[in-house]
Amino acid sequence: MSLACFSELIFLQSHLMKITRIYTGSDDESHFEEKEVELKLSGDMQVSALEPATGIYFRQAPTDHLNDFHPAPRRQYIITLSGQVEIETGDGTIKRFGKGDIMLADDTTGRGHITRVVGDEPRVYVTIPLR
Repeated sequence: MSLACFSELIFLQSHLMKITRIYTGSDDESHFEEKEVELKLSGDMQVSALEPATGIYFRQAPTDHLNDFHPAPRRQYIITLSGQVEIETGDGTIKRFGKGDIMLADDTTGRGHITRVVGDEPRVYVTIPLR
């Protein structure tokens, strides 16, 4: 019996990609949750459903960047390309994001969150506003 047949069957299954969502709770404070994005087979790749966006911003924040409590200006994906950032919510929870990490900023109301670059290199990231 060939194991290649079994590995091919496993590959054809759907997979999930995990991202972090920050959202406004009923207490008007921002909170984190892990969100799973389903990936389905498309040719030889796994692909998510299309999410309509309005464009993309390329950004660089210096090592001393600190943005006190603020809500997200709109729903948007934020993908860190290099450097590191800490996001802090109103209850004091802090999550660190680095190269390749994806966050869905969905806390467009309430007090918002704190953003601070950490480490000794600037943070390079992209922001993708959603429709």
